Amino acid sequence: MSYVDGFVVPVPKKKLQAYRRMSQKTGKVWRDHGALEFRECVADDVKPGKHTSFPQSVKLKKGETVFFSYIVYKSRAHRDRVNARAMKDKRMAGMMDPKTFPFDGKRMFWGGFKVLVDA
Repeated sequence: MSYVDGFVVPVPKKKLQAYRRMSQKTGKVWRDHGALEFRECVADDVKPGKHTSFPQSVKLKKGETVFFSYIVYKSRAHRDRVNARAMKDKRMAGMMDPKTFPFDGKRMFWGGFKVLVDA
């Protein structure tokens, strides 16, 4: 079964184009190093819930939207190899300073997941 890294991040709407450019560059790096898929998905139908929701999970502020993003790999070991190579890639150097992110990295969360069902 494959392996997935998932991310949820709040992005200011005024920085959507900068986020898109960063994601396109990052996605190319990850794909060049072997990731099977790289997807950045912007909120379309995500409302605050009573107890929890995508907006609540990142403490969404006025003027922001939520992204759900994921990268697919062959396995966790494959993920670890791809990530190690991608993080050393020279194309990533200018994008690794949290002060220049087009989003608030402190409210981003992520994790690695084993695929249980692939229908």
